[in-house]
Amino acid sequence: MGTVSRSLRVAIVGAGPAGIYAADLLDKSDADVSIDLFERMPAPFGLIRYGVAPDHPRIKGIVTALHKVLDKPSIRLLGNVDYGTDIKLDDLREFYDAVIFSTGATADRTLDIDGVELDGSYGAADFVSWYDGHPDVPRTWPLNATSVAVLGVGNVALDVARILAKTADELLTTDIPANVYDGLQASPVTDVHVFGRRGPAQAKFTPLELRELDHSPNVEVIVDPEDIEFDEGSIATLRASKQADMVVKTLQEWAIRDQGTRPKRLHLHFFHSPSEIVGEDGRVTGLRTERTELTGDGNVRGTGQFHDWDVQAVYRAVGYLSTHLAEVPFDHNAGVVPNQAGRVLDLDENQLPGVYVTGWIKRGPIGLIGHTKGDAAETVASLLADVDTLATPGQASPAAILEFLTERGVPFTTWEGWGKLDAHERALGEPHGRERIKVVEREEMTRVSRA
Repeated sequence: MGTVSRSLRVAIVGAGPAGIYAADLLDKSDADVSIDLFERMPAPFGLIRYGVAPDHPRIKGIVTALHKVLDKPSIRLLGNVDYGTDIKLDDLREFYDAVIFSTGATADRTLDIDGVELDGSYGAADFVSWYDGHPDVPRTWPLNATSVAVLGVGNVALDVARILAKTADELLTTDIPANVYDGLQASPVTDVHVFGRRGPAQAKFTPLELRELDHSPNVEVIVDPEDIEFDEGSIATLRASKQADMVVKTLQEWAIRDQGTRPKRLHLHFFHSPSEIVGEDGRVTGLRTERTELTGDGNVRGTGQFHDWDVQAVYRAVGYLSTHLAEVPFDHNAGVVPNQAGRVLDLDENQLPGVYVTGWIKRGPIGLIGHTKGDAAETVASLLADVDTLATPGQASPAAILEFLTERGVPFTTWEGWGKLDAHERALGEPHGRERIKVVEREEMTRVSRA
């Protein structure tokens, strides 16, 4: 990459892993660049703070690496700034040479079956936001079912199932807020059923996440031996993927072992395609699934045999969906911003000058946090290749944007502010022997950060 002749100001919208990796790569390039990361929440880290189950210390470790990036003098954090309301694309163009959107995916993908609208049918993303103490969701969650269904076989489905099945006391070592502890403590659940449409070889969760299910002294993990089935396509998958092979070996072990006596049960079901959420008086009273069978290539077809499950709540963990950003083109079918190597394209497939995307809003909500790095590298390479074509901003001074936000009355937070909030949360946890207790209210987060 050649040396970039002029100094650059870049705005990155979204301070989760995708945005922070892009900032890091820009900072490490030959370009003389200063970067402002805009974040809707008063705190950084995106889905690591608001999308990962609180009992996942390993993932929280990624924060340490992201922290180092945000410590760099050429990178600023501007939190509690909502793109589309507090600041628009034309505003950003006034202050920056280029804009990278890395807003991720936080909504639930829809599931087109009857009964989805019933009371007791929930999107997994909403539940995750609740137990992760997201400030923009209600503080209470209706936990009154004794038997629950979770649809999907990704890591989010396992997170949801694990949080539902574990006791609240088991989660007291984590950063869960008091309202979440109280809610889970009162939950009467005894059985959680996780359903996958295809077989064990096609499951999307990772071996580590799967094995974690069995670590709770209160939760019995149960796999039906009849659900352990493979065709040629499945065997080819297991040969090609060490991960899939490890997942299947674990499931096979669980299928043949004797059932223990732990008080709660987590059932993993395969070859069950949800066909209807059953209800009465507007409430969920059951789930109907169709038994499927393998077709030889790892796919499945319906058998016409239906099973009715006695559950009082259904959680749909069938994937995340990105949301449309103001003034930025959006492909509603794919749920991504149309782009070529990270360059945003308009409806006529022409490049939108100076506008880029990275992360899930660029390629869809697939892959683990690490995959976001390669994504950011491609986008940053495109931006740096375009430098000579970028329009020079009217107000390039780093102070100008701060004046703009202040004049608008936006109570923005900073990286120093995160340091204060971080210390505050740790202090809340200390008397209880906990690493931290998360602050939930946006006003409180902002007040502590700006103190």
